[in-house]
Amino acid sequence: MRLDGTGPVLFAAAFVVLTAVLAAAAWDRSKHYARAGLAAAAALAVLVTSALELNRLTETYPTWSALAGDSADPDRGPDPGPEPGRGSAFRSHPAPPPARSEHNTPGQGGRIVELTVAGRASGMTMPAYVYLPAAYGAGRERFPVIEATHGYPGSPKAWLRRLNVLGYLNREIAAGRMAPTVVVFPYQTPTALLDTECTNLTGGPQAETYLTRDIPAAIKTHYRVRTDRAGWGLIGYSAGGFCSTNLLLRHPGEYAAAASLSGYAEAGIVIGDGSEKTGNNPAWRLRRLPRPPVGLYLAYAGDDRHARADSLLLARLATAPIAVTTAVVAHGGHSDAVWKAMEAPAFDWLSSWLARPAPS
Repeated sequence: MRLDGTGPVLFAAAFVVLTAVLAAAAWDRSKHYARAGLAAAAALAVLVTSALELNRLTETYPTWSALAGDSADPDRGPDPGPEPGRGSAFRSHPAPPPARSEHNTPGQGGRIVELTVAGRASGMTMPAYVYLPAAYGAGRERFPVIEATHGYPGSPKAWLRRLNVLGYLNREIAAGRMAPTVVVFPYQTPTALLDTECTNLTGGPQAETYLTRDIPAAIKTHYRVRTDRAGWGLIGYSAGGFCSTNLLLRHPGEYAAAASLSGYAEAGIVIGDGSEKTGNNPAWRLRRLPRPPVGLYLAYAGDDRHARADSLLLARLATAPIAVTTAVVAHGGHSDAVWKAMEAPAFDWLSSWLARPAPS
C-alpha cells in the first residue's frame, strides 16, 4: 500500500472514529489515567490522519521506505543516464506511471520521462516530468509545448497519478482533438509546504524565473519543440490556475494562451514586495495595464464559490484583444473529479490556440 494513497488516510480516519467511540463508551467507568490514555490516543489518531492527508496532497513520501530515508522511488525504472548528444546536467529517465483507470492506455500513445532542470537563471534545481507524444519518435517535427502547473499543496505527480493526464493526452491526441504536443509538469517550489504561487518571492525561491526562463530553456535544448511564442501555452488547476493566468499576462511574449481550471484572481500569499496587490494580481493588471493579444480559458464548478467568483471577475475584465472562453461544470466543488472533467476540453482548447507541429 502506497503511503501517499487514500488507503492509509482512510485507515487512520477509521481509527479516529474507533478511539472516539471507545472514549465515549468507557469514559464514565474509567479512572483518570485511563481517560488520559484514551484522550491521548484520540489526539494521536487525529494527528496521524492529518499528516497522512497532507502527505497524500504533497506526495512527499510515496512509500514507507521513503519515509524511512530511502530516496529511491519504486515507480521509476533504472536511470539510463544522459540522452545521446545531451549534456550530463540534464538526465532523462522513466517517471512514475499514473494510476490505472479507464482512460489509461499502457503501452500505447505517448510516454512520460523525467528531466532534472538545473536553473541557471533562478538558481533552483528540480525535476520536471515531460510528456512526449507518440509522434515524437516517428519523425523530425518540432512540437508545441504546454507547461502544466499544479495546486497547493501538491506536486506535478498529482497530474500523473490523481488526474491521469497520460490517459487523457493519449486519448485526445489519438482522436485528433488535440495536436501532438509536448507537455511539461514542473515543480513550483523546492519545499513542499512553501507556497510560491509561481512568483519570485522576496528573499525566497524565484519560481517565476524558473518556470518562464529555466524550464523553457531546458525543454528547447533537450527536445524537438517549437521555440516561438505561438507554440507555447500554460495550464493549471487551483493555485496552478492562478499561475497559468498570471504568467500569461506577465509574459505574453513567451506564451500565446493559458487555461485555468478552478483558478483564482489573486495570489493569496505575501510575496514580499507588495506585488500580490499589483503586478502579480491578474485583476489589477487587467484593470490598469494594456491587455495583451492572448487566449484565456477559464473553467470552474458552479458550486465552487471562490473559483467561480474569481473566474467570472477575470472573464469580465479580460476584454479585447484578449479572447476569453469560459466553461462550467455544474457541481463537484474544488476537487480532482472536477479537474478530470475539465481536463480534456481544456487541453483541446489550448491545442486549438497553439501553432501546430512544424518541420525541423
